[in-house]
Amino acid sequence: MSAAEILEGDARDVLLLCDHASNAVPADIDLGIDPALLDKHIAIDIGAAAVTRVLAARLGCPAILATVSRLVIDLHREPDHIGLIPHRSDGHLVPGNETVDKAARIARFHAPYHRALRDRIRAQRPRLILSIHSFTPCLEHGGTDRPWQVGVLYNRDVRAAHPTVAFFRERGFVTGDNEPYSGRLLNATLNRHAEGQGIPSVAIEIRNDLIRDGAGAEEWAGVLADLAGHLLA
Repeated sequence: MSAAEILEGDARDVLLLCDHASNAVPADIDLGIDPALLDKHIAIDIGAAAVTRVLAARLGCPAILATVSRLVIDLHREPDHIGLIPHRSDGHLVPGNETVDKAARIARFHAPYHRALRDRIRAQRPRLILSIHSFTPCLEHGGTDRPWQVGVLYNRDVRAAHPTVAFFRERGFVTGDNEPYSGRLLNATLNRHAEGQGIPSVAIEIRNDLIRDGAGAEEWAGVLADLAGHLLA
């Protein structure tokens, strides 16, 4: 399987990324978990792929979506990150990852995914990169309620991030500014492919109960289409 699914689009100003779009596990990989866990937030950013697809269609822009579960390898982590190939996630053990060949899994999934992003960005040179994620309203183990409807994550480059926070708040959304976690700590893909290339970018984290169904995905894609127009203007 290819590590990245690329949706083509004629609009060149925007590129969409979705690092946690899939809960797929290749047939030759045994995570040693209950298959029901693959439908949880630990395996996939619930609703993020649907939002990305609808948004790409509305904007007519390209999008790159990951094709493998974050439980196989987290494509939104640096190769040396402790959580790259998780042994535990939100209290659930992933025993199949205990003895994995880390280098082989990086070579199979992580490296080609990030090469696909690098090559697309070099060819397209978008004016704006939007990374679409979702978060769970409350972690199962030791979590507290996360009241935000949408979080805006960023590192040092605030050119897109600060206007995005203002955009959401002006429209009445309960918005987390680098919440429910900080983009200064968890921003690997955009640090490398956007900020590292001088391209304005922002990671959008939508609370997953808002985009679990098609109607929610359509609604939020509409909001993000308006956001993209606002940022480009």
